[in-house]
Amino acid sequence: MARRISSSQLQSKLRQAQSKIRQAQNKQKQAINKYNQAVRSYNSKVRAHNARVRANRDRLKRELQKLARTASKPQYVTFRSSVDTVQRSYTVLEARADAALYDERYDRFLDLSEREAANSASVMNVLEGESPENEYEHAPPASSIDHILKEISQDVHDRWHGALFSLSPQNPDAARHFCTSARELLTEILERFARDDDVKSQLPSCELTAQGKPTRREKIRFFLHKQGVSDEAAADFVEKDMENVVQLFRVFNDGTHGSSGRFEHPQLLAIRARVEGAVSFLWSIITGDAFTMA
Repeated sequence: MARRISSSQLQSKLRQAQSKIRQAQNKQKQAINKYNQAVRSYNSKVRAHNARVRANRDRLKRELQKLARTASKPQYVTFRSSVDTVQRSYTVLEARADAALYDERYDRFLDLSEREAANSASVMNVLEGESPENEYEHAPPASSIDHILKEISQDVHDRWHGALFSLSPQNPDAARHFCTSARELLTEILERFARDDDVKSQLPSCELTAQGKPTRREKIRFFLHKQGVSDEAAADFVEKDMENVVQLFRVFNDGTHGSSGRFEHPQLLAIRARVEGAVSFLWSIITGDAFTMA
């Protein structure tokens, strides 16, 4: 015999059923909203990425056009050769990317590499008298690598800011002082985060200097190896980029800029931007940020 239920019991069951339906509808609505939010976020990141790629590419194109205009000038021959080497190395990266040899994990690394290629050409152009694209009417912005320096040590941070303080057109040794500090900073990063024994352990067949130390290129390969990257074209570009900065130091140490060795303020700022960009690039590889997917 079927169980009889009262009117109030029936109403209660109906309310329970309606409540479950509303809960299911709310869950469905939340899922749809979450999906739509994820789609909007992804599309926003794609648009930002594409805009950044276009901006980087346009800037690199402009800098290379400027570079071509001064190709016949006799100044800074060795440094210009280094800049050209960076551009050729980046072209190899770009060709490999166009051939779909890199997955999306390399996207940020390629963006940063393109920026470095533009930075390399830019400082050459400024040394040749071209106006930099980012001129500051008053004081330049705070150092873009403060967060990196503090990760290394307070002493490194303080020494770097001492070097920045010395960057003045009235200081005939400004460039030399700054570049000495910059060289020390790059050396500190390589020595601290790619210790010789660690490099030899991870890369047993690594190339060594006459003193038995892993070369700079091997330390760069070590950084990439730690991120699961074994691409020689990537290692070659990073090495050429670091060598370009070292060649920039040699320009100033040789005192080749006129009889006084003085540089104009825009040139000093371009030197600073080049070095800080290179440090940021190297740091992004060490930390893995260069290979983090958006």
